Amino acid sequence: MPAARKTRSTESMPIDAPGRRRLPILLRHAWYGLNQAFRRRVAHLGITPDQFTVMRTLLESGGITQSELTERMSSDPNTVASLLERMEKSGLLERRQHEKDRRAHRLHLKAEGRSRYQKARQVAIALQTEVLSVLPEANREEFLEHLALAADACRDAAEDSPRRGK
Repeated sequence: MPAARKTRSTESMPIDAPGRRRLPILLRHAWYGLNQAFRRRVAHLGITPDQFTVMRTLLESGGITQSELTERMSSDPNTVASLLERMEKSGLLERRQHEKDRRAHRLHLKAEGRSRYQKARQVAIALQTEVLSVLPEANREEFLEHLALAADACRDAAEDSPRRGK
Protein backbone atom coordinates (compact mmCIF):
# COMPACT_ATOMS: atom_id res chain seq x y z
CA MET A 1 0.00 0.00 0.00
CA PRO A 2 1.56 3.38 -1.00
CA ALA A 3 2.26 5.65 1.99
CA ALA A 4 0.19 8.56 0.65
CA ARG A 5 -3.06 6.63 0.08
CA LYS A 6 -5.77 5.75 2.54
CA THR A 7 -7.79 2.64 2.17
CA ARG A 8 -11.26 1.98 3.47
CA SER A 9 -9.77 -0.32 6.09
CA THR A 10 -7.73 2.49 7.67
CA GLU A 11 -10.57 5.03 7.38
CA SER A 12 -12.77 2.85 9.59
CA MET A 13 -10.02 2.28 12.18
CA PRO A 14 -9.80 4.36 15.35
CA ILE A 15 -7.50 7.36 14.96
CA ASP A 16 -4.92 5.80 17.29
CA ALA A 17 -5.02 2.28 15.81
CA PRO A 18 -1.57 0.73 15.24
CA GLY A 19 -2.25 0.37 11.51
CA ARG A 20 -2.89 4.09 10.96
CA ARG A 21 -0.50 6.94 10.37
CA ARG A 22 -0.36 9.14 13.47
CA LEU A 23 0.06 12.88 13.41
CA PRO A 24 2.46 13.21 16.37
CA ILE A 25 4.83 10.54 15.05
CA LEU A 26 4.77 11.89 11.49
CA LEU A 27 5.40 15.45 12.66
CA ARG A 28 8.23 14.30 14.91
CA HIS A 29 9.86 12.21 12.17
CA ALA A 30 9.55 15.05 9.66
CA TRP A 31 10.89 17.66 12.07
CA TYR A 32 13.72 15.48 13.35
CA GLY A 33 14.85 14.44 9.88
CA LEU A 34 14.70 17.98 8.51
CA ASN A 35 16.46 19.42 11.56
CA GLN A 36 19.25 16.82 11.46
CA ALA A 37 19.80 17.20 7.72
CA PHE A 38 20.01 20.99 8.04
CA ARG A 39 22.21 20.79 11.15
CA ARG A 40 24.71 18.60 9.29
CA ARG A 41 24.65 20.74 6.14
CA VAL A 42 25.32 24.03 7.99
CA ALA A 43 27.77 22.70 10.59
CA HIS A 44 30.70 24.09 8.57
CA LEU A 45 29.22 27.57 9.09
CA GLY A 46 29.31 27.21 12.87
CA ILE A 47 25.58 27.75 13.33
CA THR A 48 22.63 25.62 14.38
CA PRO A 49 19.15 25.38 12.86
CA ASP A 50 17.77 27.44 15.77
CA GLN A 51 20.38 30.14 15.17
CA PHE A 52 19.41 30.19 11.49
CA THR A 53 15.79 30.68 12.53
CA VAL A 54 16.80 33.60 14.77
CA MET A 55 18.79 35.17 11.93
CA ARG A 56 15.98 34.77 9.42
CA THR A 57 13.41 36.15 11.85
CA LEU A 58 15.57 39.17 12.68
CA LEU A 59 16.21 39.96 9.02
CA GLU A 60 12.53 39.61 8.13
CA SER A 61 11.38 41.63 11.15
CA GLY A 62 13.78 44.54 11.08
CA GLY A 63 14.88 44.46 14.71
CA ILE A 64 12.52 43.07 17.30
CA THR A 65 12.67 42.54 21.04
CA GLN A 66 13.59 39.28 22.72
CA SER A 67 9.99 38.68 23.79
CA GLU A 68 8.73 39.25 20.23
CA LEU A 69 11.35 36.83 18.92
CA THR A 70 10.32 34.22 21.50
CA GLU A 71 6.72 34.46 20.34
CA ARG A 72 7.55 34.31 16.63
CA MET A 73 9.80 31.29 17.13
CA SER A 74 7.17 29.47 19.22
CA SER A 75 9.79 28.82 21.86
CA ASP A 76 10.17 29.39 25.57
CA PRO A 77 11.91 32.49 26.99
CA ASN A 78 14.78 30.60 28.68
CA THR A 79 15.72 28.74 25.52
CA VAL A 80 15.71 31.93 23.46
CA ALA A 81 17.68 33.85 26.09
CA SER A 82 20.41 31.18 26.10
CA LEU A 83 20.45 31.03 22.31
CA LEU A 84 20.78 34.82 22.01
CA GLU A 85 23.56 34.93 24.58
CA ARG A 86 25.60 32.40 22.58
CA MET A 87 24.93 34.26 19.33
CA GLU A 88 25.93 37.58 20.87
CA LYS A 89 29.19 36.09 22.20
CA SER A 90 29.88 34.66 18.72
CA GLY A 91 29.52 38.11 17.17
CA LEU A 92 26.41 37.22 15.17
CA LEU A 93 24.00 39.72 16.70
CA GLU A 94 23.81 42.75 18.91
CA ARG A 95 21.28 44.33 21.23
CA ARG A 96 20.47 48.01 20.72
CA GLN A 97 18.59 50.19 23.16
CA HIS A 98 14.86 50.27 22.40
CA GLU A 99 13.89 53.74 21.23
CA LYS A 100 10.80 53.95 23.50
CA ASP A 101 11.39 51.51 26.35
CA ARG A 102 14.64 51.88 28.30
CA ARG A 103 14.27 48.38 29.77
CA ALA A 104 14.01 46.72 26.36
CA HIS A 105 16.49 46.11 23.56
CA ARG A 106 16.02 45.48 19.88
CA LEU A 107 17.96 42.62 18.34
CA HIS A 108 19.92 43.14 15.12
CA LEU A 109 22.23 40.94 13.09
CA LYS A 110 25.82 42.04 12.78
CA ALA A 111 27.73 41.74 9.50
CA GLU A 112 29.04 38.27 10.46
CA GLY A 113 25.51 37.11 11.22
CA ARG A 114 24.26 38.37 7.87
CA SER A 115 27.12 36.67 6.06
CA ARG A 116 26.53 33.29 7.70
CA TYR A 117 22.79 33.64 7.21
CA GLN A 118 23.20 34.18 3.45
CA LYS A 119 25.34 31.05 3.14
CA ALA A 120 22.95 28.98 5.28
CA ARG A 121 19.95 30.32 3.37
CA GLN A 122 21.23 28.70 0.19
CA VAL A 123 21.53 25.39 2.05
CA ALA A 124 18.01 25.80 3.45
CA ILE A 125 16.52 26.51 0.03
CA ALA A 126 18.26 23.49 -1.49
CA LEU A 127 17.12 21.23 1.35
CA GLN A 128 13.51 22.42 1.18
CA THR A 129 13.52 21.90 -2.58
CA GLU A 130 14.94 18.41 -2.13
CA VAL A 131 12.41 17.42 0.53
CA LEU A 132 9.39 18.84 -1.31
CA SER A 133 10.46 17.14 -4.54
CA VAL A 134 8.82 13.93 -3.30
CA LEU A 135 5.46 15.65 -3.89
CA PRO A 136 4.03 16.48 -7.29
CA GLU A 137 4.91 20.10 -8.03
CA ALA A 138 1.23 21.02 -8.34
CA ASN A 139 0.57 19.82 -4.76
CA ARG A 140 3.46 21.48 -2.91
CA GLU A 141 1.78 24.79 -2.04
CA GLU A 142 -1.40 22.99 -0.99
CA PHE A 143 0.65 20.68 1.25
CA LEU A 144 2.36 23.66 2.88
CA GLU A 145 -1.01 25.38 3.37
CA HIS A 146 -2.42 22.26 5.03
CA LEU A 147 0.69 21.95 7.18
CA ALA A 148 0.28 25.60 8.24
CA LEU A 149 -3.33 24.89 9.21
CA ALA A 150 -2.23 21.90 11.29
CA ALA A 151 0.54 23.98 12.91
CA ASP A 152 -1.98 26.70 13.80
CA ALA A 153 -4.34 24.10 15.25
CA CYS A 154 -1.50 22.67 17.36
CA ARG A 155 -0.61 26.15 18.63
CA ASP A 156 -4.26 26.89 19.43
CA ALA A 157 -4.58 23.57 21.28
CA ALA A 158 -1.53 24.45 23.35
CA GLU A 159 -2.91 27.89 24.18
CA ASP A 160 -6.28 26.43 25.15
CA SER A 161 -4.78 23.74 27.35
CA PRO A 162 -4.47 24.35 31.10
CA ARG A 163 -0.95 24.62 32.46
CA ARG A 164 0.16 22.16 35.12
CA GLY A 165 -0.63 23.27 38.63
CA LYS A 166 -3.13 25.93 37.58
